[in-house]
Amino acid sequence: MSDLRTDDRGATASDGGGDGGGGGSAYDRLIGLLEGGGARYRLIDHAPEGRTDLVSAMRGNDPAQAAKCIVVMVKLDKKTRRYVLAVVPGDRRVDLGAVKRLLGGGYAGFAATEVAERLAGSVSGTILPFSFHPDLELVVDPALLEHAEIFFNAARLDRSMALDTADYRRLARPRPAAIAEPPADASTGTSADGSADGSAGGASAGG
Repeated sequence: MSDLRTDDRGATASDGGGDGGGGGSAYDRLIGLLEGGGARYRLIDHAPEGRTDLVSAMRGNDPAQAAKCIVVMVKLDKKTRRYVLAVVPGDRRVDLGAVKRLLGGGYAGFAATEVAERLAGSVSGTILPFSFHPDLELVVDPALLEHAEIFFNAARLDRSMALDTADYRRLARPRPAAIAEPPADASTGTSADGSADGSAGGASAGG
Protein backbone atom coordinates (compact mmCIF):
# COMPACT_ATOMS: atom_id res chain seq x y z
CA MET A 1 0.00 0.00 0.00
CA SER A 2 1.38 3.38 -0.97
CA ASP A 3 1.66 6.20 1.53
CA LEU A 4 3.19 9.21 -0.20
CA ARG A 5 2.53 11.16 -3.39
CA THR A 6 0.36 8.58 -5.04
CA ASP A 7 -2.04 9.84 -7.66
CA ASP A 8 -4.21 8.59 -10.49
CA ARG A 9 -2.19 9.74 -13.43
CA GLY A 10 -1.27 6.15 -14.21
CA ALA A 11 0.86 5.33 -17.24
CA THR A 12 1.84 8.17 -19.53
CA ALA A 13 4.15 8.61 -22.47
CA SER A 14 7.03 9.01 -20.01
CA ASP A 15 6.45 5.59 -18.45
CA GLY A 16 9.15 4.01 -20.59
CA GLY A 17 6.96 1.94 -22.93
CA GLY A 18 7.34 -1.77 -23.56
CA ASP A 19 5.55 -4.53 -21.74
CA GLY A 20 8.47 -6.74 -20.69
CA GLY A 21 6.79 -9.84 -22.07
CA GLY A 22 3.32 -9.18 -20.66
CA GLY A 23 0.35 -6.85 -20.92
CA GLY A 24 0.45 -3.24 -19.76
CA SER A 25 3.31 -0.83 -19.18
CA ALA A 26 6.12 -1.63 -16.78
CA TYR A 27 4.82 1.11 -14.48
CA ASP A 28 1.31 -0.37 -14.40
CA ARG A 29 2.62 -3.87 -13.79
CA LEU A 30 4.84 -2.64 -10.96
CA ILE A 31 2.03 -0.79 -9.19
CA GLY A 32 -0.34 -3.71 -9.71
CA LEU A 33 2.15 -6.14 -8.19
CA LEU A 34 2.87 -3.94 -5.18
CA GLU A 35 -0.75 -3.06 -4.49
CA GLY A 36 -1.82 -6.68 -4.88
CA GLY A 37 0.92 -7.78 -2.50
CA GLY A 38 0.28 -5.11 0.12
CA ALA A 39 3.75 -3.62 -0.27
CA ARG A 40 4.89 -0.56 1.65
CA TYR A 41 6.17 2.04 -0.80
CA ARG A 42 6.35 5.77 -1.49
CA LEU A 43 6.20 7.53 -4.85
CA ILE A 44 8.47 10.53 -5.34
CA ASP A 45 7.96 12.94 -8.24
CA HIS A 46 10.96 14.92 -9.51
CA ALA A 47 12.46 16.48 -12.62
CA PRO A 48 13.23 13.89 -15.34
CA GLU A 49 16.54 12.19 -14.50
CA GLY A 50 17.96 8.70 -14.89
CA ARG A 51 21.53 9.04 -13.63
CA THR A 52 21.98 7.41 -10.25
CA ASP A 53 23.99 10.10 -8.49
CA LEU A 54 21.82 12.97 -9.70
CA VAL A 55 18.44 11.35 -9.09
CA SER A 56 19.58 10.15 -5.65
CA ALA A 57 20.31 13.76 -4.72
CA MET A 58 16.84 14.78 -5.91
CA ARG A 59 15.22 12.08 -3.78
CA GLY A 60 17.47 12.63 -0.76
CA ASN A 61 18.67 9.04 -0.50
CA ASP A 62 22.18 7.68 -0.09
CA PRO A 63 23.35 6.34 -3.48
CA ALA A 64 24.08 3.03 -1.73
CA GLN A 65 20.31 2.64 -1.28
CA ALA A 66 19.65 3.10 -5.00
CA ALA A 67 18.99 0.01 -7.10
CA LYS A 68 21.25 0.30 -10.14
CA CYS A 69 19.97 -2.11 -12.80
CA ILE A 70 22.06 -3.43 -15.69
CA VAL A 71 20.99 -6.05 -18.23
CA VAL A 72 23.90 -8.42 -18.81
CA MET A 73 24.26 -10.97 -21.60
CA VAL A 74 26.10 -14.20 -20.74
CA LYS A 75 27.29 -16.65 -23.40
CA LEU A 76 27.12 -20.20 -22.10
CA ASP A 77 28.43 -21.63 -25.38
CA LYS A 78 28.52 -20.64 -29.05
CA LYS A 79 24.76 -20.96 -29.45
CA THR A 80 23.34 -20.31 -26.00
CA ARG A 81 22.88 -16.92 -24.38
CA ARG A 82 21.19 -15.96 -21.14
CA TYR A 83 20.23 -12.55 -19.88
CA VAL A 84 20.55 -11.33 -16.30
CA LEU A 85 19.03 -8.25 -14.72
CA ALA A 86 21.93 -7.42 -12.43
CA VAL A 87 20.98 -5.10 -9.56
CA VAL A 88 23.69 -3.50 -7.44
CA PRO A 89 23.93 -0.56 -5.01
CA GLY A 90 24.01 2.77 -6.81
CA ASP A 91 27.52 3.61 -5.61
CA ARG A 92 29.00 0.43 -7.08
CA ARG A 93 29.53 -1.19 -10.47
CA VAL A 94 28.39 -4.56 -11.77
CA ASP A 95 31.17 -7.16 -11.68
CA LEU A 96 30.74 -8.84 -15.06
CA GLY A 97 33.19 -11.57 -14.11
CA ALA A 98 31.07 -12.47 -11.09
CA VAL A 99 27.93 -12.65 -13.24
CA LYS A 100 29.75 -14.85 -15.74
CA ARG A 101 30.90 -17.23 -13.04
CA LEU A 102 27.48 -17.32 -11.42
CA LEU A 103 25.90 -18.61 -14.62
CA GLY A 104 28.85 -20.77 -15.64
CA GLY A 105 29.37 -18.85 -18.85
CA GLY A 106 32.39 -18.18 -20.99
CA TYR A 107 31.69 -14.49 -21.61
CA ALA A 108 29.60 -11.72 -20.05
CA GLY A 109 28.96 -8.23 -21.34
CA PHE A 110 26.38 -5.49 -21.33
CA ALA A 111 23.35 -6.38 -23.42
CA ALA A 112 22.63 -4.27 -26.47
CA THR A 113 20.36 -1.37 -25.55
CA GLU A 114 17.47 -2.50 -27.73
CA VAL A 115 17.62 -6.02 -26.26
CA ALA A 116 17.84 -4.73 -22.69
CA GLU A 117 14.88 -2.40 -23.16
CA ARG A 118 12.78 -5.11 -24.76
CA LEU A 119 13.43 -7.59 -21.96
CA ALA A 120 13.04 -5.00 -19.19
CA GLY A 121 9.97 -3.36 -20.69
CA SER A 122 11.23 0.20 -20.21
CA VAL A 123 13.88 2.52 -21.59
CA SER A 124 17.41 3.01 -20.35
CA GLY A 125 17.51 5.04 -17.16
CA THR A 126 14.17 3.68 -15.96
CA ILE A 127 14.72 -0.09 -15.79
CA LEU A 128 13.11 -1.61 -12.72
CA PRO A 129 14.75 -4.03 -10.24
CA PHE A 130 11.97 -6.47 -11.14
CA SER A 131 11.78 -8.95 -14.00
CA PHE A 132 8.49 -9.40 -15.82
CA HIS A 133 10.06 -11.41 -18.67
CA PRO A 134 10.74 -15.16 -18.52
CA ASP A 135 14.07 -14.74 -20.32
CA LEU A 136 15.44 -12.21 -17.83
CA GLU A 137 16.82 -13.61 -14.56
CA LEU A 138 16.84 -11.21 -11.61
CA VAL A 139 20.05 -11.26 -9.54
CA VAL A 140 20.62 -8.77 -6.71
CA ASP A 141 23.79 -8.04 -4.76
CA PRO A 142 23.16 -8.64 -1.02
CA ALA A 143 24.70 -5.26 -0.12
CA LEU A 144 21.64 -3.50 -1.53
CA LEU A 145 19.32 -5.63 0.59
CA GLU A 146 20.96 -4.50 3.84
CA HIS A 147 18.98 -1.24 3.75
CA ALA A 148 15.47 -0.85 5.14
CA GLU A 149 14.31 0.76 1.88
CA ILE A 150 15.59 0.75 -1.68
CA PHE A 151 15.10 3.56 -4.20
CA PHE A 152 14.72 3.39 -7.99
CA ASN A 153 13.12 5.10 -10.96
CA ALA A 154 9.60 3.68 -11.25
CA ALA A 155 9.85 2.88 -14.99
CA ARG A 156 9.74 6.65 -15.52
CA LEU A 157 12.36 9.37 -15.54
CA ASP A 158 10.10 11.77 -13.62
CA ARG A 159 8.97 9.46 -10.82
CA SER A 160 10.85 7.29 -8.34
CA MET A 161 9.88 4.80 -5.69
CA ALA A 162 11.08 4.07 -2.18
CA LEU A 163 10.18 0.46 -1.47
CA ASP A 164 10.38 -1.51 1.77
CA THR A 165 13.21 -4.01 1.26
CA ALA A 166 11.44 -6.90 2.93
CA ASP A 167 8.47 -6.40 0.62
CA TYR A 168 10.82 -6.16 -2.36
CA ARG A 169 12.42 -9.49 -1.52
CA ARG A 170 9.02 -11.09 -0.96
CA LEU A 171 7.45 -9.90 -4.22
CA ALA A 172 10.42 -9.72 -6.63
CA ARG A 173 12.00 -12.96 -5.34
CA PRO A 174 15.49 -12.09 -6.59
CA ARG A 175 18.45 -14.44 -6.63
CA PRO A 176 20.95 -12.96 -4.15
CA ALA A 177 24.58 -13.15 -5.23
CA ALA A 178 27.73 -11.04 -4.83
CA ILE A 179 27.84 -9.35 -8.24
CA ALA A 180 29.04 -5.84 -7.32
CA GLU A 181 32.56 -4.52 -7.46
CA PRO A 182 33.97 -2.97 -4.27
CA PRO A 183 32.70 0.54 -3.45
CA ALA A 184 34.54 3.43 -5.06
CA ASP A 185 37.17 5.19 -2.99
CA ALA A 186 35.60 8.52 -2.01
CA SER A 187 38.89 10.41 -2.34
CA THR A 188 39.81 9.15 -5.79
CA GLY A 189 36.51 8.18 -7.39
CA THR A 190 37.90 4.78 -8.30
CA SER A 191 37.00 1.28 -7.24
CA ALA A 192 39.36 -0.77 -5.11
CA ASP A 193 40.63 -2.40 -8.29
CA GLY A 194 41.44 1.00 -9.81
CA SER A 195 38.50 1.24 -12.22
CA ALA A 196 36.60 4.51 -12.57
CA ASP A 197 33.29 4.85 -10.77
CA GLY A 198 30.07 4.36 -12.74
CA SER A 199 28.86 1.68 -15.15
CA ALA A 200 29.67 2.02 -18.82
CA GLY A 201 27.73 0.70 -21.77
CA GLY A 202 24.46 -1.18 -21.96
CA ALA A 203 21.04 -0.06 -20.82
CA SER A 204 20.71 0.68 -17.15
CA ALA A 205 18.42 2.17 -14.58
CA GLY A 206 19.11 5.39 -12.79
CA GLY A 207 18.35 3.54 -9.58
